Amino acid sequence: MSETTELTSQYAAQVTSDLERNLKEQERLHDEIGSLQAQLAALQHNHTILMNIQQALGVPALPADEPAAAVPAPRKRKALSGGARQKKAEKPTTPARKRADKKSTAKTTGTEPTLVDLVHAHLAGQSEPRSAAEIATALDQQHPERTVKTTVVRTTLEGLVARNQAQRARQGRSVFYTASDATKPAAPSGEAAQQPA
Repeated sequence: MSETTELTSQYAAQVTSDLERNLKEQERLHDEIGSLQAQLAALQHNHTILMNIQQALGVPALPADEPAAAVPAPRKRKALSGGARQKKAEKPTTPARKRADKKSTAKTTGTEPTLVDLVHAHLAGQSEPRSAAEIATALDQQHPERTVKTTVVRTTLEGLVARNQAQRARQGRSVFYTASDATKPAAPSGEAAQQPA
């Protein structure tokens, strides 16, 4: 009987300790949610001000502004998942807006070509295959105002290959790219099949 009483008191102490930790964690998360809600309110206020300025300047609204209205919905779920989802939702918005700003700037000025255009033009002007790193370095030197990363150039090149606007050739562990001949789409694919052999 004394062992049962001792076990009961140990379990009771453990449960009490767990309850205290649980309450502290709930308070911490509640404070964090309050802080995130304050940050969201500030961002929404800034968004409203920026939209008013944008309208005053006569600049058309960007489609990237639409998802901001959907952000408050996840707060109805549990505190932890709502906070985690809110953080995830905020991260992709910034690069999308930057890309949209660059695209809108290019459209309004009409002078800034896309990276796809730059890469394709560079390939078309080369007489021999080039690696993604070589192309990125060349474009970085030709366009110092742009940030040109090798990984982005490689992705762009693979997109061109997928659209039959470029060819890929492997030499050992290296991959080299050349522009496809637009007038003869069948011939380059046959050559590419013969090169690795």
